[in-house]
Amino acid sequence: MSTTASLFTELVRVRHSPRQFRPTPLSPADIRGVLEDAQTAPSNSNTQPWTVHVVSGAARDALSKELLKAYEDGRDSADFTGDYGDGVYLERSYQHGARVYGARGIAHSDMEGRHEVIRENLRFYDAPHVALLFMPQLGDGVRTAGDIGMYAQNFLLSLTARGFHGIPQAVLGVYADTVRASLGVRDDLKLLFGISFGIGDKTSPMYDIGMGRIPLQQSVVLHDTPGVLDEQ
Repeated sequence: MSTTASLFTELVRVRHSPRQFRPTPLSPADIRGVLEDAQTAPSNSNTQPWTVHVVSGAARDALSKELLKAYEDGRDSADFTGDYGDGVYLERSYQHGARVYGARGIAHSDMEGRHEVIRENLRFYDAPHVALLFMPQLGDGVRTAGDIGMYAQNFLLSLTARGFHGIPQAVLGVYADTVRASLGVRDDLKLLFGISFGIGDKTSPMYDIGMGRIPLQQSVVLHDTPGVLDEQ
C-alpha cells in the first residue's frame, strides 16, 4: 500500500461522530478550508446542487432555541420521510438507538431521558458550528441527495484531516420549516440534514461510542472479481 493510500485509509477509518463537543470555535481559515475541500465533491452533470448555511455564535444559539421550541410543541416539518421499513435496516436503527441510549445510561423505559437525547441533538451536542445542507427540487431528488451525500463526506473527512470533528444529524431535517424561517431560506430549498462540527470533547463518554459496520459479505456482491472477500 502506498503512503498516500495508507494515510487515506487511516483518515477514513478514524473518522467518527462525537456526541459531545467543546465550545471552542474554529478559526475562519479552518472553516473556509473545510468548505473549499467539500466543494470539490463530484455531482451529476456538475450541477453542484448544494446550498450550505453555516451557523455559529448568536445565530447558532437562536436556531437551537427555535428547534427546541418546535420539538416541545410537536411541530415536525420534515421535507423527507425517515422510514426504515420493517427489515434489517429498521433493526440496525434499533441497534444504533440502543447503543446511544446505553452509552448515556438511559433505560428503554426512561422516556424523559430519551427526550433529553433529542434535545441534545437540537443543541448540536454543544458544537460551536452547524452546517445545514439544502437541496433544490430537481426531479425525484434522488440524484441530488446523492450529490449532497458526497459533499457531506468531503466535509466530514476534511474536518478529520484537520484534527476536528463533525456529526451528521438527520433529526435537524425533521424541523425544516423552523430552520428555513430562522435562517431566511426560501421554501423551494429542501433541508436534507445538518452537520454539527467543532472539536470533540475527548473527556466525554459520548466522544466515540463505536457504532461499527457490517461485514463486506453483507453488502458487496462480486461478479468475476475473485479473491476480494476471501478470509485474510
